[in-house]
Amino acid sequence: MMVKKRHLTRAQLRTIVNGVVCFVLVLVVLQLWLLTATMNAFLGGDASVVWPALGASVACLLLNLGLLRYLAGAG
Repeated sequence: MMVKKRHLTRAQLRTIVNGVVCFVLVLVVLQLWLLTATMNAFLGGDASVVWPALGASVACLLLNLGLLRYLAGAG
C-alpha cells in the first residue's frame, strides 16, 4: 500500500519549528532552575534531593534531544 507523504508549507514548518524551539527553551530554563535549587539544597546540607534532581534533569535532556532530533528530521 502506497502512502503519499504530505509536504508542509513554509509557514506551517516555521510554526512547528517556533513551537519546538520555545518548548526546548522552557526545558533549558527548567534545567537551570533545577540545578540552582539542587545546589542550594546540597550546599545547605540536604543531600537527599541530588538523585531525584539528576533523574529529572536527565529526563529533560532526553526530551530536549528528542525534540531537536525531530527538528533535524523536519528540515
